[in-house]
Amino acid sequence: MKIYVGSLPYGAAESDLRGIFEAHGEVSEVAMITDKFSGQPKGFCFVEMPNQAEAEAAIKALDGHLLKGKNLKVNQARPKEERPKRRPRY
Repeated sequence: MKIYVGSLPYGAAESDLRGIFEAHGEVSEVAMITDKFSGQPKGFCFVEMPNQAEAEAAIKALDGHLLKGKNLKVNQARPKEERPKRRPRY
């Protein structure tokens, strides 16, 4: 199950998130989302947990969890919406 984690504090690392989620079960991937030009974190990530029951338990336990001074927003990720392709500006 793919989990959305928002309201990440600046300076949160993949290892921080992996640690708090692994307390609730197996984590197969943590994908920190960054700006493609600056490389700076965008303040959210996706955590992939293969076991549905563990993922649901993690969502319940970690929604509102305080990490480095910020309360996390944790819920099941929605499918990516298709966006129309942008035309290049010249």
